[in-house]
Amino acid sequence: MSSAVELPEVNRQLDAQGLRCPEPVMMVRKTVREMTEGEVLLVTADDPSTTRDIPSFCEFMEHQLLHKEIDLAPYRYWIQKGLD
Repeated sequence: MSSAVELPEVNRQLDAQGLRCPEPVMMVRKTVREMTEGEVLLVTADDPSTTRDIPSFCEFMEHQLLHKEIDLAPYRYWIQKGLD
């Protein structure tokens, strides 16, 4: 039995490596605004604060955090845009 996660098709990618709080979340917010409902954004970041900030952003803005990989940097987040 495979425990591999099937990741969704990605519509956009955002490389936020090298940026520090609050820049990664600000860039995620700007990018998500340009997307349509249901599209998926893959974010790559290396700021440890994103492990807290990106899930909080998704919950507050009602976007779905489909999957995250936060064991080692760079961290990766798959975000599906919710309703406008």
